[in-house]
Amino acid sequence: MNRIAFIGGGNMATALIAGMLRHGAQPGGIAVAEPRAEALQELSRQYGVATYTNNLDAAEGASILVLAVKPQMMAEVCRGLRPAVQKYRPVVISIAAGIRIAQLERWLDAALPVVRCMPNTPAMFGAGATGLFANGRVSAPQRAEAQHVLDAGGLTVWVPDEDQLDIVTALSGSGPAYFFLMVEALENAAFSQGLSREAARALAAQTAFGAGRMLVESGESAATLRQRVTSPHGTTQAALESFRDDHFPAIVARAVDAARRRSFQLSEDMDSNT
Repeated sequence: MNRIAFIGGGNMATALIAGMLRHGAQPGGIAVAEPRAEALQELSRQYGVATYTNNLDAAEGASILVLAVKPQMMAEVCRGLRPAVQKYRPVVISIAAGIRIAQLERWLDAALPVVRCMPNTPAMFGAGATGLFANGRVSAPQRAEAQHVLDAGGLTVWVPDEDQLDIVTALSGSGPAYFFLMVEALENAAFSQGLSREAARALAAQTAFGAGRMLVESGESAATLRQRVTSPHGTTQAALESFRDDHFPAIVARAVDAARRRSFQLSEDMDSNT
């Protein structure tokens, strides 16, 4: 792979860098720009990558530029990167929620190959789920390179329409928090009924891990697995009927829609503030 520069050295950038190195990338081909000195020291010590406090220095000569900063910082960061992107014409990969490709091109003042993606935090353990969309200027080889970068964090799925990334954000981008909430509720319910906090936490977490592993490794749908573990008139059926009576599917649908609408609103907010 050609030289790749990460603008931002936070958790997601670190997860991708670690994954790329595990998959055979050379640290000498990776640069990171990050204002926090302690984060740069840790990146250099642990991974041996080149580190910079100046974004333009990191972007010098890069053929892939990963924008890994908060959405609220993106406009300012992109404007500062204009000299580098206009000189080197890199593939730009953005992992910022809600930031549209048209906005990136306007702030960078350049029509570039751009891949917009939405990873999630389990990428830090190589177990992430990332949706990607490429604009029409991304060639097939560039698309493969971008996917190689994001594959380092886990599963990748391309979507055909940029607007669908708002759905991806609501599903897998925000999704880990939904499962954390479910595990937290299970833990608290078991604790309130007499199980120790430690036992409740361990059993709830392992149950979530095991269910997720069954989903991924069995190849079966969630509906099939649910039916398979639900004995007629048994304990699982009693719990599922309680979920149904409380309209659990509708609760989830409303939550996902709220996250999707917020993702879209983030883009609108950025336009109004920049």
